[in-house]
Amino acid sequence: MRSMQAGSADSIWDLKITLGGGARYLQIVDFIERAIGEGRLVAGDRVPPQRNLASALGVDLTTVTRAYTEARRRQLIEAKGALGTFIAAPRAELAQVVDMSMNVPPPPGLDYQDLLRRGLSQVLLRSDPHLLMTYQLGGGSTADRAAGAIWLARTFGGHIDTARLVVCPGAQTALAALILARTRPGDAIVTEPLAYPGIRAAAARLGRRVVVARCDYDGMLPGALEAASAEGVTLAYLNPTAQNPTTRTMPVSRRAEIGRVANQYDITLLEDDPYWLLTPDAPPPLAHFAPTRTYYVSTLSKTLSPGLRTAYVLLPEGRGGDDLLAAMRAFTLMAAPMTAALATQWIHDGSAAQLLDGIRTEAFARCELANRWLSGIGQLPPSAIHAWHRLPDYWSTHQLTQAALAEDLRVTPSDAFWEGSNPPNAIRISLGGAKDRAQLSQALRKLAALLERRPTPGPELVV
Repeated sequence: MRSMQAGSADSIWDLKITLGGGARYLQIVDFIERAIGEGRLVAGDRVPPQRNLASALGVDLTTVTRAYTEARRRQLIEAKGALGTFIAAPRAELAQVVDMSMNVPPPPGLDYQDLLRRGLSQVLLRSDPHLLMTYQLGGGSTADRAAGAIWLARTFGGHIDTARLVVCPGAQTALAALILARTRPGDAIVTEPLAYPGIRAAAARLGRRVVVARCDYDGMLPGALEAASAEGVTLAYLNPTAQNPTTRTMPVSRRAEIGRVANQYDITLLEDDPYWLLTPDAPPPLAHFAPTRTYYVSTLSKTLSPGLRTAYVLLPEGRGGDDLLAAMRAFTLMAAPMTAALATQWIHDGSAAQLLDGIRTEAFARCELANRWLSGIGQLPPSAIHAWHRLPDYWSTHQLTQAALAEDLRVTPSDAFWEGSNPPNAIRISLGGAKDRAQLSQALRKLAALLERRPTPGPELVV
């Protein structure tokens, strides 16, 4: 066993307690979890005695005791009586598939139970319980729209008129309702060749067509959007920031050109922007360049939690939301008042900002793990929650996804995002679904080893 000797805070695992870094006990737990995921701590390593660690870090003993208790709960460490406490061996879990196919934000390193308890208690204290449990007019309450304005002010850098905001039960509902409101059966929607599958599914179910515009590394070509307009297309779907699945961000010059074409040729832009708040130095949204032509959709599912089922739609300047609300009623009457109220409470009391900071920090650490283990992901945004991986020529997407599933890994093949034939030979890897960094690191290492070896025919099963 490797003994971890206590000395200064610098000499103990390079662990430092930082102001503003969250609860001190969780910083200790997160360090242990991160170090295990990165292979710097392995099963059998001895952890410092609690008093030694408390003295070295300048915290009270209760903080370290609480940290070790939480670390044991997460099965990161185990006590062995008089011998001391050690890094625990990974627990074998039968039929445990690591799902890297669903794009969800990573755990933020905060106490969800405490956040929920405090948030819901304030909701019940400040709201009429009867109103929370009955039908409400669609589009969100005055308080919900005010919270949405605060949230979107981060993106737009200023005041947001609440009259331009509609609160929806998730981005998918908003996108489908906008397609229904802004097009007719048989109309076409223009997208990039690789696009969020939900837009294709909604278009198909509503009897609309999807046509593809040519792209380069920066995204949709302005000339291709103009050509689509000449063919009668009036609605364009774009996901310009940390695009799903490629993670590419459209530069400001291209956004300005797309906005110019939309303004000149009377094209409505449907801007799906779930990752803007997770992308450092993201350019202004397309809505900044075409404010009278753009419906801007921002969901909390990628930046806070899918469980909130809350998205905000910023309407184009000078356009009301009656058509959107009428279309949305075909799917759902309203956002769930309880979850919308919780989102509103969290935005107002600062919990949402705290969650966002935690998710950014965790996403950053997970991107570092992806960059360490995978060589085919190219330039990954620092806080992305997914990666786009080009496959070696000897792997096809079908072979790789099936081989990964046999290794208890689930990834998404490129054809899920591709419109047409001959999709690129690539997969999307979601980084947020693994329960912790240790599990993600193990999954990425397993995937990297799988990519390095060539596919082999499986043995024929004889029974």
